[in-house]
Amino acid sequence: MSLPVIAIVGRPNVGKSHLFNRIVGDASAIVSEEAGTTRDRHFGQADWAGHHFWLVDTGGLVEDSNEPMDVAIRNQVMQAIDEADLLMLVVDAKVGVHPSDARLVDILRHAKKPWVLVANKVDDPNSADFYDFYRLGVTDVYPVSAANGKGSGDLLDAVVAAIPETDEVPSAAVRIAVIGRPNVGKSSFVNKLLGEERLVVNDESGTTRDSIDAPMRYHDQEIIFVDTAGLRRQSKIDDGIEFYSALRTRRAIDSSDVCILMVDATEGLQNQDLKIATLAWEAGRGLIMVINKWDLYADKTDKSSAKFRKDAVEKVPYLGFVPFLFTSALTGQRVNKVLDMALEVQAQRTRRISTSQVNDALQEIIARLQPPQAAGREVKLNYATQVETSPPTFAFFGNHPELIPENYIRFIHNQLREKWGFTGSPMRIIMRSKRES
Repeated sequence: MSLPVIAIVGRPNVGKSHLFNRIVGDASAIVSEEAGTTRDRHFGQADWAGHHFWLVDTGGLVEDSNEPMDVAIRNQVMQAIDEADLLMLVVDAKVGVHPSDARLVDILRHAKKPWVLVANKVDDPNSADFYDFYRLGVTDVYPVSAANGKGSGDLLDAVVAAIPETDEVPSAAVRIAVIGRPNVGKSSFVNKLLGEERLVVNDESGTTRDSIDAPMRYHDQEIIFVDTAGLRRQSKIDDGIEFYSALRTRRAIDSSDVCILMVDATEGLQNQDLKIATLAWEAGRGLIMVINKWDLYADKTDKSSAKFRKDAVEKVPYLGFVPFLFTSALTGQRVNKVLDMALEVQAQRTRRISTSQVNDALQEIIARLQPPQAAGREVKLNYATQVETSPPTFAFFGNHPELIPENYIRFIHNQLREKWGFTGSPMRIIMRSKRES
């Protein structure tokens, strides 16, 4: 990442995620009164006064705990500190100076990175007492309220003044959302692709709660992998944090270009897998089916992968247009193939066919099979054109579009697929009256 990186650190429940959302400008990080809600590093692009940078939200640092999750979060925070160009130490002005704040100051000084102290929860700077934080040995304390935005402008002025100068603006990255049920290996898969333990991996189902952005470059193309929380059946989503995790996963699908649906090979294709696939397909996203833990698949033969795919297509026919990849995040088997496949699916999804080619295809379709005729009415299709990409959308114009039956629209769809592929991408057919052209 060539843009400057700013990491937000602090002990649990001081409002780091709230401040992250305020600066990035959306609610992409889960905010809860429960301490320890944020478990992974969470990336987001932000800008202030023409300065672009990456902002990183981290989990709350608990220094004296040996609990496995606290240790994993602590490792993630220390890695974020190592990678950052500047750090924002967030403290709770309502609580005052906490012993953990002083220890965090020592960690930041030892890291020898520029940093600023942010006193959060100062809703009214004139009445709040945040001056006690100066005894931590800092030159400036920036009082803010992440809840209402007060003081955030002065804070960001100070931040952009301290980060390295750059004229670069964020490039058009391909966003790839890694989706699926809980505990199918999504975070392990992304870590294997990135070549580092960027995301917390734990045997506990549901370790990932936010949608986590992890940028990388591949063949001069910027890619942002979004590791999402596992989507359970709606009836099993009972606590508030998991509800918002599911909501953000759906939003991550909507904002992505390509979705990688991870399926646990040892459990087979579940109905919930198919529902998640349909969410991505109906949203117009590119789709790749990644069957993970293939090394553990029982009674595997050289025909097992073909049978797995055939059974899936019998359940959901559109999966016949979707590439399948059989992998193991544990061993790395075929994991790297997903990068080339994802970029190919994105290229198919953004592909544009010239109007002359579309009309030539229409004539071939009509020559092969005429539109069904209605009683007493002649039904004609006169011309067609591609009206959109992402996903490819074709409009067919005729005299009675309302009389074209669904089975003939499917026939057109399959003929266009046969001619141009659009592998991994939904494709939409719109029937329009000639008068609408």
